[in-house]
Amino acid sequence: MAVNSTSLAVETSGLVKTFGKTRAVDGLDLAVPAGTVYGLLGPNGAGKTTAVRMLATLLRPDGGQARVFGHDLRTEADAVRTRVSLTGQFASVDEDLTGTENLVLLGRLLGYRRPVARERAAQLLAAFGLTEAADRQVKKYSGGMRRRIDIAASILNTPDLLFLDEPTTGLDPRSRNQVWEIIRAVVAQGTTVLLTTQYLDEADQLAGRIAVIDEGRVIAEGTPGQLKSSIGAGTVHLRLRDAAQRPEAERLLAKVLDTTVQPEADPVALTARVGGSGAAVDAAAAGSRALAELAGAGIVVDEFSLGQPSLDEVFLALTDKAAKAATGTEVAA
Repeated sequence: MAVNSTSLAVETSGLVKTFGKTRAVDGLDLAVPAGTVYGLLGPNGAGKTTAVRMLATLLRPDGGQARVFGHDLRTEADAVRTRVSLTGQFASVDEDLTGTENLVLLGRLLGYRRPVARERAAQLLAAFGLTEAADRQVKKYSGGMRRRIDIAASILNTPDLLFLDEPTTGLDPRSRNQVWEIIRAVVAQGTTVLLTTQYLDEADQLAGRIAVIDEGRVIAEGTPGQLKSSIGAGTVHLRLRDAAQRPEAERLLAKVLDTTVQPEADPVALTARVGGSGAAVDAAAAGSRALAELAGAGIVVDEFSLGQPSLDEVFLALTDKAAKAATGTEVAA
């Protein structure tokens, strides 16, 4: 079913879920645009999976409000279920059945007549590159193939909203790229994807907007570019010709850029964050001054680049700030 791209697929306000004395989700506010990939990023135990399970109607909220395509999560749970599908962290298909048997079985449970179920199964197996493995037991599939069959099972009935809970955990780079392409294809057909992940490059590749959550709360939200610019205008990466000059280069960079310089594992490489939020021009000027200072000191730079901070840097900066604020070692702004 096509959805209006200007509407919200998910809207939550003050969503809460407790387990005993633990508040797994603690006042979660989300606004997920329809027809996009929306990323939920956070460390282990941040509340990502609990939030998804509530939105998929598998857990009942203990507080707050949530609507999925305008349907109230508590009072219209059946209506929500007709619009959503969930692929969890672990494969939900039967490993003793073949790929075809799994999809036909699920199709029959969804009400398809057997010929229609077999036709739909064949379509999905072909689309996901699993035709040659269609008659093989799923327990003999590779990790990437299992994730693909699991996602295929989730879209037998094309959902308006697909929850993907860490869909590429444990996969090799080739399999991850295959799953990414599937996600992009699903969204191109009009489905909204709510993606939880611990892989920052995955969120950067797929998500139009990202909410960073920690201890059950949103601590930052925006496009990947907005999140990156929120912690600094740029990051300087450079490689020296002579590793023996790195200590002096580190000292000069720290002085010129007025920031902490991070030595990398490569003995000739250094990294430093430059400039404040939105100060892209200042960051470029600072980088130029740093190069001139290094050249004046006789330090040869073989490679130099100035770019936005990575999402890894964003994640570490935001979660570190939140941790300090929670322990009282930093006063929140």
